[in-house]
Amino acid sequence: MTGFYYPRTKSGKSAILPPVPWHYSGELITMEYRTDVEAVKALLPEGFELADEDPGAVAAIWADWQSCSDDFNEVLDPVRLQYKEMFIVIRCKYKGETYSRCAFIWVDKEFAIIRGQHQGYPKKLGVIQQTRPVNVGKAGPRLAPGGKFGVTLAAFDRRLAEGVFEITDTAEAPGFVNGHPMAHSRWYPAIETDGTDSLSEVVTMSGFDVDFGRCFKGDFDLTYFDSPVEELVDLPIREKIGAYWHEVGVSWKAGTTLERRTLEDIG
Repeated sequence: MTGFYYPRTKSGKSAILPPVPWHYSGELITMEYRTDVEAVKALLPEGFELADEDPGAVAAIWADWQSCSDDFNEVLDPVRLQYKEMFIVIRCKYKGETYSRCAFIWVDKEFAIIRGQHQGYPKKLGVIQQTRPVNVGKAGPRLAPGGKFGVTLAAFDRRLAEGVFEITDTAEAPGFVNGHPMAHSRWYPAIETDGTDSLSEVVTMSGFDVDFGRCFKGDFDLTYFDSPVEELVDLPIREKIGAYWHEVGVSWKAGTTLERRTLEDIG
């Protein structure tokens, strides 16, 4: 049986994910703020610590992506090329090193969910929208001071977040919260469903061939809404740091396992 991920068949054609490397091009809106330090600490599993500097810093990020495999066949089949996501990034320490860590994330395509499971992103299904810039006409903002963008997130028929970003100037970089290698947890519950995991890992990763494009900074407003099955309201906005619109291209092939426990190790 062949195929990178489920389902595996003799041909591998049906696999939901193509082989790595994967290539990404996107437009991102990042809103950074400070929340209660204890709220960030509550999101860190055993073995992780708060970052030494600015431990309460959070980034709420909306992204409009195109992603493809190394043969680029998805480019001509855009339903498999395009997706959107919204994710929450915090900073942390693991074994003395500082990392960025995705605490929550929503995407709007099946393949993006499964890809996140492989990489350790805790992806869930959502409805994500963000305003796109325009160069002609009146149906959108320009990438210039005064350009104003809206973002929204919904899941299970409930709006979870909404925000507005307005450009004030150009910027050199899109903030600092999401500026470290990622450290994620990969869990797989044992089939006995007795509270143990067949696999428990801490992994780190970063991309290659990173290509940063235009970057703008500005002001923002961001609001979270309550839900019976989400926890964004537990990360209240206590102080704004900054916000950015930026372009990025990156490729990804593999990560590194920092710690691995299997059911045999636990037993």
